[in-house]
This record gives sequence, C-alpha cells and structure tokens, in this order.
Amino acid sequence: MTGNHNYQFSILNYKNKHGFEHFEPKAVLFDMDGVLVNSMPLHAIAWQKSMATFGLKMTAEDAYMTEGARGIDTIRIMVRRQQNREIDEQEAQRMYDEKARIFATMKKPRLMYGARSLLRELKKRGMQVAIVTGSGQRPLINRLLKDFGEFIDEEHLVTAYDVKRGKPHADPYLLGMKKCGTHPWETVVVENAPLGVKAGVAAKAFTIAVNTGPLPDSALLESGADILFSSLNRLLVEVRRVK
Repeated sequence: MTGNHNYQFSILNYKNKHGFEHFEPKAVLFDMDGVLVNSMPLHAIAWQKSMATFGLKMTAEDAYMTEGARGIDTIRIMVRRQQNREIDEQEAQRMYDEKARIFATMKKPRLMYGARSLLRELKKRGMQVAIVTGSGQRPLINRLLKDFGEFIDEEHLVTAYDVKRGKPHADPYLLGMKKCGTHPWETVVVENAPLGVKAGVAAKAFTIAVNTGPLPDSALLESGADILFSSLNRLLVEVRRVK
C-alpha cells in the first residue's frame, strides 16, 4: 500500500505501538451517529430535553463527549454524579426510552456527505464493512440498513444491546471483528467521538478519527486516534489515493 506521508507515518506508528509486523486491512468498522449519519445535532437536543424531565442537566457538549457509549450507561453516570444515587438498568432504560421517543419526533437526519461514496469505494476494493454503534434506537438502525443495504447487512451490525460493556471498552469493536472474521491488524475503525476512538484503540484496530462535530481535534487525538481527518469526504480522498 502506498499513500501520503502522514498516512504511512501513522501506519508505522500504529504497528510499533501494538507490536504488529503487518497492517493488512480487510474490514472497516464504522460508528453510525456523526460518521455515516449526520444525527448528532438532533441527538444533542433530544438528550437535553429528555434528561431535563428527570431533573438532570445535560449540555450539547456532554452529548458529544459521551457519544458512543450505551445510552443507559450514560444515564446511570449522570444520575450518580448529579443526584448521588444508583439506578439499575431497567430504570435507566425507561429514561432512555424517553430520549428515544423525543428523537423519533424530530426530522430525519441526513446521511453524512461522502458516506455512500466511501462505502462504495471500499466495496470496490473488496473490503468488508460493518457498523458498530452505541445506539439502541431501532428506527434509526432500520433506516441505516435501508440506506446502506448494498454495503451492510444485519450480520455486520453491532448495537448497544449486543454487548454488556459499551464504548470506551473494546467489546463492541472486538465483536465487530468477530463478525467480520478479522484480526486487529486487519481492521480499521472510523469514529468521530472520544469514547469511540478509545474503544477502537482498546481493540487494537487502526483507528481513524473524523471530526464532524464541535469538539477540538485534540479531544480525538488525545483519545488515541492514529490519524485524523476533518470530514468523511477528506477520508474518501485519502482512500482513493492509497493503492
């Protein structure tokens, strides 16, 4: 494989960091919100409105910083920090259901610019594509399967309900690798959130950060991203340059 200097340098650093002799990508695992679907601005609003009904304060920045984690885990942490009490998964799920209800009343988010072109390019190169999301909102996931049906199927999908430990733990991406039948050095993760980046790095995949939100680049790089792009379309340009 050949590409630009920054890409090749990041590959070398990646192999040295994990002690891998080779990097032979065969599968690309994508986060959903903020990567393939431009849904994060809407999620941020839904989080703020829903949590306010339970006496919890959540800012838009909080929504972006906790993006990728299982919703019930985020809620349990907020309740612990703000109300000094513990709640079980069932109560957290009821609260998350309210967030999902509000989100469902909002306009449908657009696909991220360049998403379909990128997946088409990867498919042309014989790469497997999977989606690893912390979301548990089935309507959004169903829409994803419909919009990207020519690239992915149910067997190449990991959701919040498929793992006990969500991002930033490695579990979601390890399951994604299992579904694709790949090793870490054969896997690329594409993320836009600090927790997701940490999960990809913990799984020892080559982790690409695409900064599609309001967070500074440093938030993603300090989480361990191997390389960062300013948009999905910029990543597509790089993919097309790699032979």
